[in-house]
Amino acid sequence: MTARDNSAAKPAEPAEYAECRVCQEFELAEAVARSQRDESRATDCRVLRRRHRAAEHGEHAAPAEHREPS
Repeated sequence: MTARDNSAAKPAEPAEYAECRVCQEFELAEAVARSQRDESRATDCRVLRRRHRAAEHGEHAAPAEHREPS
């Protein structure tokens, strides 16, 4: 089995986010949810992190990607 380099999977985040405890907690909670294959919880974490960043860091939310139902 070969190891995968996932460093390119996520864009680098600004230092402001890396130093924010709340942002770190959402990142960790999402990682735990994904490791448990709980995609619903992982999605919740991403939404909450996005809302936190908009409220606390002034980040403007990008439009959500539209997906067709499967």
